[in-house]
Formats: sequence, structure tokens, C-alpha cells
Amino acid sequence: MFQAKEKVAVIDIGSNSIRLVINEVDEKRGYRELHNLKTVARLSNHINDQNALTEEGRDVLLHTLQQFEEVLRFHDVQTTHAVATAAIRGASNREEVLQYIEERIDFPIRVLSGEEEASYGYLAVVNSTSLSEGITIDIGGGSTEVTMFKNRELVRTHSFPFGALTLKQKFLPNDDKITSSNLKQMNKWIEKQFQKVPWLKEEGENLPVVGIGGSSRNMVLVHQASINYPLAGLHQYSMTGDDIAETMELLEKSSLSERENIEGLSKDRADVIIPAVRIISQLYKHIDASYYLISNKGLRDGLLFEELLRDKMYPHFPDVIEESFYQLNREFEINPDYVDEVGNIASSMYNSLEPYIPKSYLHEDNQRLLNRAAQVLYIGEYISSEASSQHTFYILTNRSIDGITHEERIAMSLVSSFKSKSMFKQFVKPFRPYMQKNSLKRLEFLGSILKFSYSLNRTRRNIVSGLGIERNGKELHFHIYCREGMNSTFEEAKADKYKKHLEKMINREIVLHFHEQSPVSAFSS
Repeated sequence: MFQAKEKVAVIDIGSNSIRLVINEVDEKRGYRELHNLKTVARLSNHINDQNALTEEGRDVLLHTLQQFEEVLRFHDVQTTHAVATAAIRGASNREEVLQYIEERIDFPIRVLSGEEEASYGYLAVVNSTSLSEGITIDIGGGSTEVTMFKNRELVRTHSFPFGALTLKQKFLPNDDKITSSNLKQMNKWIEKQFQKVPWLKEEGENLPVVGIGGSSRNMVLVHQASINYPLAGLHQYSMTGDDIAETMELLEKSSLSERENIEGLSKDRADVIIPAVRIISQLYKHIDASYYLISNKGLRDGLLFEELLRDKMYPHFPDVIEESFYQLNREFEINPDYVDEVGNIASSMYNSLEPYIPKSYLHEDNQRLLNRAAQVLYIGEYISSEASSQHTFYILTNRSIDGITHEERIAMSLVSSFKSKSMFKQFVKPFRPYMQKNSLKRLEFLGSILKFSYSLNRTRRNIVSGLGIERNGKELHFHIYCREGMNSTFEEAKADKYKKHLEKMINREIVLHFHEQSPVSAFSS
């Protein structure tokens, strides 16, 4: 069990880069990232003909870890997990190197096997997406790890002894002379390696491919920049095979100096991105994948999740979305009682309104979307109650939420931040190319329900115990039942203001009736 505000660090010693991430965790399993530091060490370039890490490479590693150690001491980090992957794993002198390093630093280094490295990638994906099955691929500098999971359980792992850096050295040694012949040879070689692992094709056909690691992230960033994608965040962004092919073409027709200036591509990956994208593309074709999904969570996150779940009876969160909302509630200090109250009111109101809802607004996902939007309704108030709708929309469109797809996040942002038709139009403008017109009216309608429901808890006293709707000609009479002895003056005033947009959406006049006595059919909050 963690103590209050304990700091946990993970150091990932890769073939291409070395990274330190410090997270703050607490006794209630809340966590947040505090620091993320990276050094491009290129340890694979320091492996000699005897497959040993050179003295120069060893000193680069030591110098980086000593810099990290200084940061760890300053921030009083209690727990440090340092792991090494392909470059150290495959070095013929790894024991001597580790002994030399560990005599000069205060924490041990654990060398992961290829299978362990792959399993941590799986752990990161299954705890941060809603996928129940898929093939993960983590392309490092000197190795490529793949896993297959089904029903959220790990069923296969494999580590290939090649990565973006080693393929570049093998097939593209001269950055200024990339030929179609080089690329064809590399494709043929990669395909041959995949064929050596029969389960990839036999058991993984048509599954989604989930990309992990810096090269996968860079490919997605380049694609997003090329289409001016308006939603911030990489995690759970999806691509088709055509999207991958177009991104690959953009990269391969560019010289190294041109690639260094492509928006979205880190300069330190400009020379290794082509082999990485070729690996992804070939795997996608090899298993005839249904789609490609990027995970912004990888090895380091897998290690953190293992630490967080160490005292639990399960290896992964039972419900990723529920866990995400739990973390959001803690981060933005949201009272779950308020969330439940507004969510209950909105759900009850939608059910009562259903006979009068225009068919174009109806959708099987409406209730779930209302519930999720209610979960994040109060986020903007953490920054400012004066402009809470704007802050809610900005936060949700500029950060990923584990388990929530990009399409769902846009919808949730628009519904939860709804305040007026003019503001809705302003918010939706950059996202119009990605949405159908009838879906926009549906989201506007759901937003008006949620805002009206929010007005019925204006004083945060949870006074509403139930509601019902009766039709009288063109009018809809809303009967709102309040808990005994609770005055509803402020709720009545706010509800009278926010009913107007709902009236326009359903083309009916709404007459409000507040009652002090609760009916038998009252919902429970």
C-alpha cells in the first residue's frame, strides 16, 4: 500500500533513448506524472563487432544515469525501477557493464527479457484502452516486441532481434540514397521474420494492431499534422492501412534534411522513422489488420501499472473507463455525488422525453453518452466557475482519456460543455469535417438535456428525488419532485432559463411544476 504522495520513478534504458519518468501516487491509487526526461543515447551505435558495449557507450550510459540520479535525489523519489532492454540485453559484456554502472549509482538495473518487455507493453495497453483483443507492436532501436491478447488476457509474446536502428544500419546505411530496391529488400526481409512466427497470421488475422513507443507515436504525429487534425492527443488515435501508406510515402519521398523539418517528426527520429513505419506497414498487411491504434502508454506505463496493482487480486483494471473517471475526479476534485445526481436526473429526463424526441435525435448510445458527459461536466469549474463550459471543452479536447476513443471524446466534450447554441457552433467548428450533420443536432439536444439537468442541482444539495412528464396538447408539463423540506427557489430560476433551448430542440413548450412531495416512482441518487 502506498503512503500519501509517494513518488515512483521508472528509468527505461532503450537502444535508442534513455528516459526517466517520475509519477506521484497515493494510498487511494491516484497517480499523475510529474516529470518526463529523455536522452538520445543511441546505445546500439556503441555495440562493436564482438557484440559488446564499448567503453564509450558504457560512459554515455553512466553519465545519463548519474544525471537522472541527481534529479531523483532532489525530488526525494522513494521507489525507482530501472530496466534495460535490447542494447544491454544482447551485449556480450552486459554483466561487466552492469557491475561497473551499479557500483557508481544507488539503484539496481533489471535487464528485461524480450518476453518481459513485450508483456509490459501489453499491460500498458490493456490498462489504458477498451480493447478486448489485439496485436501490440513496440519498435525499439534494437528489438521489436509483439504480443497478442484476447478477452483482455495475454496469450502470445515474441521478441524480434531487430528494431528501427538495426534495420537502418542493415538496409539504409546512407540517408541520402534511399532507393526502391533498398526498401523492397527490407520489406521482404521483415516479412520473412514475421513468417517465422506462425501465430501472428494463424491467430491474429483481422485483429487491430496497437502501436507502442516513440517511432509509432511519431508516425501518428506526422499523419495528424498532414491532415490538420483538430483534436489534441495521440492515445487511441486510429489509422487505416491507406493512412499508413500515405504517411510512409510522405516520409520516403523526403530527404533526411526534409524529414527533419516535417511537422510532427522529432529530429532525433528522422533517420530511423522509415524502417519503423515499414515494420508497422508490413505487420498490418501480414495479418490483414482491421485498423491501427496508437497507444501513448508503453513499457514505462506497464511497470507503473504493475506497481499500482501489486496489492490487488487482478492484473489489470476491471473497467478502464471507470478507472479513468476515478482518476479525473481525483485530479479535478470533482464531487462524485454531484456527478451521480446530474447523471440520474439526465437519464430519467431522457427516458421520460423519449416519446417526444425527434427520430433524428434517437441513438442507442444516447444514454451512455449522457452518463459519460455528466462524469466530466464539472471539470472546468476546477479552473474557473465563471467560464466553466469553455474550460471543460478545452480540457477534454486537449487531453486523452483512457478507454475513450477520439470520436467519443469529441461527442462527450460537446455535450458536457453545452451552454448555448452560439457557443456550441463555435466549439464544433473545427470538428465539422469529422462529423455528420444529423449527429451534431443529436449532440446539441443531449447537451441541452444535460445543462437543464445541471440547473436542477444548482445549489448542490441533491434536492430532486424524481421527475415525470405529462403531455397537454403542444405543451409538456415537467413535474419535478423535491425532497421534503428542501426549498427549490434557486433551482426553479435556473431551470426556467435553461428549459428554453430544450423547448427549441423538441419544438414544444415546457411548463415546470416543482413539488415538495416525492412520488413512488422517484429515482434514487
